[in-house]
Amino acid sequence: MTDTTAPAAGEILTDVHQGVGRIRLNRPKALNALTTPMVAAVDDTLAAWEGSALRAVVLSSTSAKAFCAGGDMRAIRQNVLAGDAEASERFFATEYRLNARIAEYPVPVVALVDGICMGGGLGLSVHGGYRVVTENTVLAMPETALGFFPDIGAGYFLPRLPGALGMYLGLTGHRLDAADALYTGLATHFVPADRVHLVPDALAANPHTPVDTVLKDLGDGSVVPRSRLAAVRPEVDRAFGSPTLAGIKAELRRLDGAWAAGALATLDAVSPRSLEITHALLTAGRDRSLRDCLAADLRLARTTIVQPDFLEGVRAVLVDKDHTPVWQPA
Repeated sequence: MTDTTAPAAGEILTDVHQGVGRIRLNRPKALNALTTPMVAAVDDTLAAWEGSALRAVVLSSTSAKAFCAGGDMRAIRQNVLAGDAEASERFFATEYRLNARIAEYPVPVVALVDGICMGGGLGLSVHGGYRVVTENTVLAMPETALGFFPDIGAGYFLPRLPGALGMYLGLTGHRLDAADALYTGLATHFVPADRVHLVPDALAANPHTPVDTVLKDLGDGSVVPRSRLAAVRPEVDRAFGSPTLAGIKAELRRLDGAWAAGALATLDAVSPRSLEITHALLTAGRDRSLRDCLAADLRLARTTIVQPDFLEGVRAVLVDKDHTPVWQPA
């Protein structure tokens, strides 16, 4: 058993000020990688606040580098190796319950995504109504490189991005900056990093002003560079709009440009099994509710974390960091 069942011990900081609830992730040395107690603490806090007359809830981080690097996959792998996969199942069940609560929360949830936000970090942010990014933001769903799959309801929100962007992001783990996040719709507002800490007080000081207006006012005058994803959007849609993985790869070969070559190299480098799972999950997710997608995630997580590719992928990327995984055949 890992410390994923130990008390959160200050890793989640909460308070309410003038009608604004604040939840701050406070595990900076681990880039706020989520453990079961951390996720449960956030969920319990939101549950306790549901009956309150709050103006909004703001999710943020005490780390200068990250909003949230995702679930603690090293701990999940260690649980499996120790013969305690049940501990990791508890993590995923708790995390997905929190994702649903954020999506259905009765007051606006505002995520301040300043820095790295990957995997489970998107689960804390994307399901809320407002996702604020800064010039430091890096978003990604890198699970296929870990022998896993984009979970936390990604089967719901990725297929609903414009064109084939969601399939591209889910299969390749492509990293987005603030401009890309705004272009795809994964982010709703831009506020400079030196002003993003002002959001909770600004919301509290303007209780009758729409949240959207408060956030726009804080970002007023900010210049966001053009999205690099926008420049390759026709190629993304042409290749990743193909109905099969084989078709996606064939289109990338036909495109024969720098972007296509890079995307093809990424697909060839990640877990073949993860690609199959992800493609099927995102295809099915187009016709599923968020709750149904999260239920599918839990079923898949139970089986995926005990597979050789997951153990090997996490080893290569997060444990030994040699980035030379040896995958099993698809």
